[in-house]
Amino acid sequence: MRVVILNSPDDVAEYAADLFTRQLTRKPGSVLGLATGSTPLKLYEKLIERTARGELSFRRASTFNLDEYLGLDGTHPQSYRYFMNRALFDHIDIESGRTYVPNAVSADPRKAAEDYEQSIREAGGVDLQLLGIGVNGHIGFNEPYSSLGSRTRIKTLTARTIADNARFFADGEFQPNLSLTMGIGTILEARQIVLLATGRAKAPAVKDTVEGPVTAKCPSSALQLHPAVTVLLDAAAASALEEPAFFQHIEELDQALSTSISDAAS
Repeated sequence: MRVVILNSPDDVAEYAADLFTRQLTRKPGSVLGLATGSTPLKLYEKLIERTARGELSFRRASTFNLDEYLGLDGTHPQSYRYFMNRALFDHIDIESGRTYVPNAVSADPRKAAEDYEQSIREAGGVDLQLLGIGVNGHIGFNEPYSSLGSRTRIKTLTARTIADNARFFADGEFQPNLSLTMGIGTILEARQIVLLATGRAKAPAVKDTVEGPVTAKCPSSALQLHPAVTVLLDAAAASALEEPAFFQHIEELDQALSTSISDAAS
């Protein structure tokens, strides 16, 4: 697990944008796993800006989103399809038919979950998976005590997650308490994973993810089992780590090694 501690949320977004740019430059037809929520918004803004400047293209890429509220169709303002269209897809050169979000209005949501898994397999698997993290350590809508081997499925949201997301719904508006989400096992099959966390509220979950034991109580701790995870943190999100200087030292050495290899190759 590569832990990168940066000064600000903007620095986190810029670093993540560099990773996405390198991925699409190396493999224009990449399969990208995407996330919703407030944390990725700055990243999406930077990807839109880079696309507008001609620095990267999504024309040949495909995307799979982590999750969707069960019962909300893509025209609902609180659906994640609606969110992604407004936050990213409507502003980049991606084909709408290559952007996938779980079908949460299917008459048979369990079959829809199986079909989503099949679509990911048929696309060749996810090359780069973006994640945020909940204050309880959830990734996607995999709440605490989710199976670490779980697949895309229906998931009940915790009271904490419902309360955290209530600000997006108007008073009296129906707020779903179920979702369709990629499972932890599904997420761990991505070739590369990037987790973004900003703000002091995420610090305890970050600590449990990076320094704690691997446990279903903190779903994001399962990322310790993956060989290619980059955790991008601002100073506030890293504030509960016991060994931040150690991670900063490792990153400095990694950067120096990368520069040395690049110089030798040129």
